[in-house]
Amino acid sequence: MKFGSGERMKVLEEFLQQVGGFGVIDGGLATQLESHGADLNDPLWSGRCLIEFPHLIQEVHQEYLEAGAEIIITASYQATIQGFESKGFSVTEGEALLRKSVEIACEAREQFWKKCAEILNGSVDDAQIPKVRPILVAASVGSYGAYLADGSEYSGDYGPGMTVQALKDFHRRRVQVLAESGADLLAFETIPNKLEAQAYIELLEENNIQIPAWFSFNSKDGVNVVGGDSFTECAALADSCPNVVAVGINCTPPRFIHGLILSIQKVTEKPILVYPNSGETYDAERKKWVASTGVSDIDFVSYVQKWQEIGASLIGGCCRTTPNTIKAISRAMNRKSLILPPQYA
Repeated sequence: MKFGSGERMKVLEEFLQQVGGFGVIDGGLATQLESHGADLNDPLWSGRCLIEFPHLIQEVHQEYLEAGAEIIITASYQATIQGFESKGFSVTEGEALLRKSVEIACEAREQFWKKCAEILNGSVDDAQIPKVRPILVAASVGSYGAYLADGSEYSGDYGPGMTVQALKDFHRRRVQVLAESGADLLAFETIPNKLEAQAYIELLEENNIQIPAWFSFNSKDGVNVVGGDSFTECAALADSCPNVVAVGINCTPPRFIHGLILSIQKVTEKPILVYPNSGETYDAERKKWVASTGVSDIDFVSYVQKWQEIGASLIGGCCRTTPNTIKAISRAMNRKSLILPPQYA
């Protein structure tokens, strides 16, 4: 996405100015892919669709944009070069699939802007549509635990021998490829421990990554990240990195978000993002979410205004949330039109 300043590190700052200080992130990609019939029981999870059903990924991106999302996250969370190699792909082919995740999201954005232009019917120059309805593409970088596909992104337990260097070696090429793929920013998601956050920071600095990033941690108690490190300390670590332009929380039950926002505010003045899960519990052994342990869309959205009031700038949903959740969040954030701002609707 092109911004007037031409300074890529200011992309989120300028985006927030354009949308009035608050932006809407999309919801659960895998959840919606499964609703379209995709079988994600695979170590690549949603990344499997990059190989088999790329059209479904684009369709889901479109559904979230039409629901009001202003930031869409790519299908690369559990897509890794090592994971693709285990499926028989070469390193070059794996890198191409990572780029494809961004290309699909960018194409969905272009198609959505074309739809907006049709609705406006010439009342606004087509070249101005991205300013009327700004959309960012965030390239997802899931944790090492996501690659393991054993639920360890929900525990942060990588074993006593894991080191920052080993994590850097694992993530390095993937981060480089995604940073050069055309995305507006990198989304380091579901970070389960301080060790991995440190590895990401060193990668960003050592590899001179030229696009901004957000760091989003997960918690199961509202005090610590899932690996047991202090959430506040992890947020402070993220704040220390110039490349990190927003700090937040994802895949965490909604009931913990209020306190975690306050914890983040103690250590950063950067924008805060929150995109919780539905509140359901993930069973790592059965590789399923436990039904009837979450909250309804109505209950989920009841939190949104309060999160805004206490400091969240970017709000969306993670696992088990849907376009209906995002539509409700968008309306709760006073987005009168889900396609275009009210003056153009």
